[in-house]
Amino acid sequence: MIRAPDLFSYRPYWAKRFGTAPQLPTCRAEMEALGWDACDIVIVTGDAYVDHPSFGMAIIGRLLEAQGFRVGILAQPDWHSADGFKRLGKPNLFFGVTGGNMDSMVNRYTSDRKIRSNDAYTPDGEPHQRPDRCVTVYAQRCREAYKDAPIVLGGIEASLRRIAHYDYWSDTVRRSVLMDAKADLLVYGNGERQVVEIAHRLAAGEPVGQLTDIRGTAFLRKAPPGDWFVIDSTEIDRPGPVAPAPDPYQMEPAGCATPADSGPVVRFERRRTDPGRTVIRLPAYERVKDDPVLYAHASRVLHQETNPGNARALVQRHGEREVWINPPPIPLTTKEMDGVYDLPYSRRPHTDYGDRKIPAFEMIQHSVTIMRGCFGGCSFCSITEHEGRIIQNRSEDSIIRELETIRDTSPAFTGHISDLGGPTANMYRLACKDEKTEASCRRLSCVFPGICKNLNTDHGPLIKLYRRARALPGIKKITIGSGLRYDLAVTSPEYVKELVTHHVGGYLKIAPEHTEAGPLAKMMKPGIGTYDRFKAMFDKYSKQAGKEQYLIPYFIAAHPGTTDEDMLNLALWLKRNGFRADQVQAFLPSPMANATTMYHTGKNPLHRVGRDSEAVYIPKRMKQRRLHKAFLRYHDPENWPLLREALKRMGRADLIGNGKQHLIPAWQPAGTGQQAEGRRVARKAQPFRTQHTGLPPPGKPPAGTRKAGGARPGPATKRYR
Repeated sequence: MIRAPDLFSYRPYWAKRFGTAPQLPTCRAEMEALGWDACDIVIVTGDAYVDHPSFGMAIIGRLLEAQGFRVGILAQPDWHSADGFKRLGKPNLFFGVTGGNMDSMVNRYTSDRKIRSNDAYTPDGEPHQRPDRCVTVYAQRCREAYKDAPIVLGGIEASLRRIAHYDYWSDTVRRSVLMDAKADLLVYGNGERQVVEIAHRLAAGEPVGQLTDIRGTAFLRKAPPGDWFVIDSTEIDRPGPVAPAPDPYQMEPAGCATPADSGPVVRFERRRTDPGRTVIRLPAYERVKDDPVLYAHASRVLHQETNPGNARALVQRHGEREVWINPPPIPLTTKEMDGVYDLPYSRRPHTDYGDRKIPAFEMIQHSVTIMRGCFGGCSFCSITEHEGRIIQNRSEDSIIRELETIRDTSPAFTGHISDLGGPTANMYRLACKDEKTEASCRRLSCVFPGICKNLNTDHGPLIKLYRRARALPGIKKITIGSGLRYDLAVTSPEYVKELVTHHVGGYLKIAPEHTEAGPLAKMMKPGIGTYDRFKAMFDKYSKQAGKEQYLIPYFIAAHPGTTDEDMLNLALWLKRNGFRADQVQAFLPSPMANATTMYHTGKNPLHRVGRDSEAVYIPKRMKQRRLHKAFLRYHDPENWPLLREALKRMGRADLIGNGKQHLIPAWQPAGTGQQAEGRRVARKAQPFRTQHTGLPPPGKPPAGTRKAGGARPGPATKRYR
């Protein structure tokens, strides 16, 4: 892997003399109390300001502070005018604009395009405190407030919109967010390296327009530099006819030219190019917005260029401008990860919020991030597109220090750590066995269709970490709330036993996502047989521990490649296994995910794309999406009329009746079957959820248990559906 300068090797900026702020300032009065006359950098965010390492603005803010810069925070500013963006004055270096820990459209709208009634990243969960596509809106207001201040976009919303992308909410292909936001730079992926380099180079007097060589950034330019080799990938290959093989027994025609008479021989040699000076030209925005097949082709090329070890730059024309995307950032080393998480966070919301509760913070305040990245490659998930496939780990000592800090400083701590994890629960210190192989690999997943032979799956370091953490004085219980990769877990029975015996608080969530081979192949998920093997191990070790514990399976409705028959089979599996869902969600096409490309184009970008390549069945119509959700809640009388109609149409009326072999009854309880979705009364059910948007799960687990809840809203751990 390419080496990068150490994150903390830069000479500190002169303003480091001001020291560490108890909390980064959000107004002029707080700046003056610190003795500042100006901010060097102002971070504008769509989330409430929480000074905790699970919130992106806190990580970037504290990291820049450690480099010596004066950093202010504008959290959820009033976007109706530019006045709110002048509150801290003009920054000396740049505005950093982020939508927050979640994409603002995912945050504000459901998978059925209905506006949500709450916002987990706002005090008291109050909705409507950020605009749609807030990165674009905030950047425009920053430009209006201070025309000549450089603007740098970052966070997951900007990351997933760095090129032309399908936007589910408008059902159109939109331009790169750089075009609409009119920003100078876009930082994608984990942003520490890029932001630190940008800050120091701007502080040294370098114009923002010259910052074109920073990995993990995108920007606009008029044309590629003349000394770069351009690979044209604007068209889909159309192989010509293959010439028939010569017949060795055919007599040579009289008068045929001899080799000597046929002219000079032309030899074609492969041109060796410098990958560091090579750029791939994607089809232009104007073409992909109108041609779904070209869109799928561009998406496939982009996903092939995500390994920092071998990725090349990408360029895509938008009108008269070029969107240039440099290769991904180099992953942080363990030493750098420790440095980032050891920064002096107060671990609390800003004092201005008083006693108001921020739901996302309440959920994760006593959790610890131990790693970043995910090599699972699930097609519906945006983690890989944002954080990458290479796992970035913290050291044991750093994790233990954070546990001790929580124990010693959090007034709400009762002895329970709600998670030791990250995007997944059990990829800590898992990596390719060979660095050269890792640097040259272009696979989209290390575990699909099977676990790669080059992947180290040793869970020993994670087991050791669990045991050391449990032994800390004052730590009474540690539960694992991050999603478990059970296909990896079954390779280590010792890990499963450790997890089940000590770290499950009644429920453990896992995500088979479906039971049928067709949808699972499009999701890049293992077969249901792997779930069965894990469940057998889970039940065995729970019994040995003398504990009554349950698995909570997550499923997705209406995923690309899913037919009505697939959902019926899933419903029958749920009934056979005694599951009744209390909340379900249909597939949500988030920008840049492979499954979103399937949804928009009807093509499969997991394989080579062509005009005649594999077509993917897409359940797009709203009635069909509601039907697929109804299959997951087959037990709800409100869904029975819709299911009866579908079963009759499918020729499966044999499943309608009052026996145990039937899926739904023939009778309808009075007063049911008429309510619109979203207005229904919740009924008692064995809980499982399919919502992976990073929102805290509503309600509380059953009495006497602690629930390993939904995905923690860390810096970029969302699995958007």
